[in-house]
Order: sequence, then structure tokens, then C-alpha cells
Amino acid sequence: MGKINGCIRFPFIFFNGLFAVIGCMMIYGLMKISAYSQQQLEAAGSLGLGWAWVFTISILCIAGLGVFAGRKENTLALKIFAGFMVVGMIIMMIFGIIVAVERNELKSNFESGNSETVKTWMDKEEMRELLNKLQQEIKCCGLVSAEDWGDDIPTSCGCNSLRGYGGYGGYGGYGGYGGYGGYGGYGGSAGSECKAKPKGTSGPSFIYKQTCGGFIFEWIDYFCKIGLGVCFGFAVTALLGLLMSLLMIHQIKRHDSAAGASFAMTGY
Repeated sequence: MGKINGCIRFPFIFFNGLFAVIGCMMIYGLMKISAYSQQQLEAAGSLGLGWAWVFTISILCIAGLGVFAGRKENTLALKIFAGFMVVGMIIMMIFGIIVAVERNELKSNFESGNSETVKTWMDKEEMRELLNKLQQEIKCCGLVSAEDWGDDIPTSCGCNSLRGYGGYGGYGGYGGYGGYGGYGGYGGSAGSECKAKPKGTSGPSFIYKQTCGGFIFEWIDYFCKIGLGVCFGFAVTALLGLLMSLLMIHQIKRHDSAAGASFAMTGY
């Protein structure tokens, strides 16, 4: 019979083995990504991929340590594992807080239209190219306003105002024609999307009213929520691993102390 209760030991080994398998799968995925897009990663910088390798290898090594500690009922290995759990939990909590703060700050910038922040983004050529593509696809103009483009508004902001007219309501009243039925009004959706370009700017006469900031923030917010879920999920997992390892250490010590007392009485 082992020193540790099987109801704790076997789930501990199982979940660490599961994380070891996940770590192997992540390493395989990173190898595929590295081989497939090496040139793109070199152009964009390999810092993010480097941290992904560190994170993945850490998961694999710590999970392997947990499996070893659980199977061998090794107190030292369990203590080292518990230390890693404390460090991992703190790191995940810090990253989760950073993601939450950055998300709220980004939301505030989009809502307030912070000119300095917007100017910083618009000074980047990659951001301008991305915004140009978005404006054509989702029919928007600028991050928080059309003025983000300065005096030269691109053609991707152009909005055909004539599409906004609901069309002619039909003729009616002229003899057999029944007279003018009147214009169908400005009921079309596209018309409500258009507005005149800002004064003193060059570019299309009519541009989209909707800005792209809301759409961009929705996607950023989506990934931020995933990031928060991952960070706090790993933090909770680390906490459970810490509690289980501490409980296992306690059971090993109790078993050893009981065995020592039994031997002492037998000798007596």
C-alpha cells in the first residue's frame, strides 16, 4: 500500500500526464508553425514565438515532474513541484491583471478618441494598410473619426450616397398613370451610412459615418477574454496542483512518522 491516498494520487498523476500530452502537442504545433512561416516570423520578430516555446517547454517539464513525484511518492520532487505551482500561479495572475488593464485602457482610448493614442497608431504603416482593407470590407472610415487620416481621406472611405435613396415610389396622378406616388424617401440603409467629408480635406465627397474602432475593439476584446480565461484558468489549475501536492507531502510525512513510531515500539 502506498503512502498517499489513491483518491488524490491517481487524479494528480492523470492530470499531470494530460498536461504532458498537451505540452507535446503544443511543441509539435510550434514546430509546424516555425517551419511553415519562418520568413514571416523573421520579418515580424521572433520574440512572441520564443515566449511560446518557453511556456510550452515549462508545461511539459513541470507536468513530467508531477508525474514522477506522484508515482515515486517523492517528497523532494513534490516540494519542487509545489514551488513551481506557486510561481506559475503568481505569473498567470500578473498576466491576467495586465491583460485586463490593457483591455480597459484600450476601450477607454476608443471611447474617448484619445488623439495622441490614435496618432501613434496611424503613424504605423501596417496599421494604415490594415485600416484601409477594413474600410473597404466593413464600410467604415477612420479609427475614431475620419479626421484620423488627416487632410487626405483615402478612397476606401468613399460612400455612394445615391444608394441611400429608397427609390422612386412610382408615378401616380398624371392621367392614367395615377399621379406621382412620391419618392420612396431616404429609407435605404446605405444613405444613412453616408455623410459629407470633413471641410478642408481631399478625397471622396461622401464617406461612411461608421468608424472602424468599434469593430477592431470587438475583435481585440474577444481575444482579451480568451487570454483572461487562459491566464486565470491556469492560475486556478496551479492552485489546485499546489493544494494537492501539499496534501500529498503531508500524507507522506504522516505515514513516515507513524512507521517510525511503530518501529520504535517494536524495538521496545
